[in-house]
Amino acid sequence: MIVEAEAYIGESDAACHAAPGPTPRNAPLYGAPGFAYVYLNYGLHEMMNAVTEPTGRPAAILIRALAPLEGLDRMRRRRARYRRRGSAVETADLCRGPGNLTVALGIDRRLNRADLTAGALRIEDHGIRDAPLTWSRRIGIRVATDRLWRCTWTDHPSVSGPSRRR
Repeated sequence: MIVEAEAYIGESDAACHAAPGPTPRNAPLYGAPGFAYVYLNYGLHEMMNAVTEPTGRPAAILIRALAPLEGLDRMRRRRARYRRRGSAVETADLCRGPGNLTVALGIDRRLNRADLTAGALRIEDHGIRDAPLTWSRRIGIRVATDRLWRCTWTDHPSVSGPSRRR
């Protein structure tokens, strides 16, 4: 269940990968909505975005955190490969933060351009709607932080970053 996401909207958004215009790396942003844009961030972490606007209008939502509902054992095994021996991963921490999320779900650049409406990697609506939302500044970036384009489930334990330390 997605509990944290950030919007990156177009070439006029200095934090969006589309800011410099079309490149081979950001080509999925210019494609059809409903597809994944997966990239390597700072040479360390894969990041997964959902392209949101019509073809030619680059925009995407970075999926920053999930509350895992199923597949917990598999997620723990994947995350354990990157942790110190013997340190367990709490359920709320499995997919907290975009790098942890992609490790836990086994998402890498091979899933770049995956159709998020069909196939193994997809976003589905299960009708879960009982949490209030908080809009805040995007985190983990240094430019265009004035925009309130980060959306979190208020006080959810799987949300990453500053909203957890209110």
